[in-house]
Amino acid sequence: MEKLKESQLIINPDGTIYHLKLRPENIAETIIVVGDPQRVQKVSKHFDKIEFKNQNREIITHTGYLNKKRLTVISSGMGPDNIDIVLNELDALVNIDLKKRIKKSTHTSLNIIRLGTSGAIQSDIPIDSFGLSTYGLGLDGLLNFYLINKDILENDMMNAFIKHTHWSDKLPKPYVVKCSESLAEKIGKGMIKGITATAPGFYGPQGRVLRLKLQYPDLNKKIETFSFNNERIINFEMETSALYGLGKLLGHNIITVCAIIANRVNEKYSKNHKKPIKKLTELLLERLT
Repeated sequence: MEKLKESQLIINPDGTIYHLKLRPENIAETIIVVGDPQRVQKVSKHFDKIEFKNQNREIITHTGYLNKKRLTVISSGMGPDNIDIVLNELDALVNIDLKKRIKKSTHTSLNIIRLGTSGAIQSDIPIDSFGLSTYGLGLDGLLNFYLINKDILENDMMNAFIKHTHWSDKLPKPYVVKCSESLAEKIGKGMIKGITATAPGFYGPQGRVLRLKLQYPDLNKKIETFSFNNERIINFEMETSALYGLGKLLGHNIITVCAIIANRVNEKYSKNHKKPIKKLTELLLERLT
């Protein structure tokens, strides 16, 4: 079996993988991904025991136990570019022999849950509620750089979205990937469910205007009114489609749950956004353990 080249798989002198600075034994098979590094401690403080802590750049990792279940919480930072790093390196930790630089003969599937925040794009979705992403709609273009197994894509939904929005060929081609049904069933009871649109930025790509005008000022309205097989787009954020796409390609189970801290249609923002995040954290940990 051919070894992976040093410039492809970068290993630090201490034997850890390049960006995450982790060894395989440092992570659990159930991993909670948060964007904000400060949120890692806010999750791990609920653990009965923390056995490992590490930080490199914006990536903080805590691994420990809650109700005898081993969990890892890791911060990714914001955006699909960071998810590209975190997902590929988490996969490498369990599916590549870092010492021999070869792929392992047996595959390990991780359970990865994004615990995030987002803005609703439907007027009837209450602020401080919880959303579960049944599909990740990628407006970010990340997955288009990979050789895609067509079976992972929801092509009918993707094509309907392109037609509905009159999607410009100047923008990255959208892609749609479904969540892990098993994780959705385990975690999603009582949550608002629907498609999550993942943008490559916070301002223009999500239709926000400060000093710069938008190239496609009516795009958010088209996104808001899209529906396919009784599925509608419920929220905007910047990570889910990259997680779902890479996760499916690499053979992992992925789900995103978000606290809805803004409503873009009603132009409202949470009075205390820390409260729903705390409540969602506690609910997620209860359902995982």
